Amino acid sequence: MTRRRVIVRGHVQGVFFRASCAQEAARHDVAGWVSNRPDGTVEALFEGERDSVEAMVAWCRVGPPAAVVDGVDVTEERPQGEQGFEAR
Repeated sequence: MTRRRVIVRGHVQGVFFRASCAQEAARHDVAGWVSNRPDGTVEALFEGERDSVEAMVAWCRVGPPAAVVDGVDVTEERPQGEQGFEAR
């Protein structure tokens, strides 16, 4: 199990980033959450099998079709046993 926290910068709010991220997380069987932040970025937490989490991080570097991702900051964290995935 692995856990990554990501901050996605660019035109990432108002483009269905959170909903699309939740769909991708379900497809990859990844737990965690995704949320808009007041500064216009999107923050997400992914926990699960290493390949699945890395796939989610890679997806964040592109996002949904209407998004324009300028950068992604990734932090590794200790797994906490997250269950399910929530778009906050």
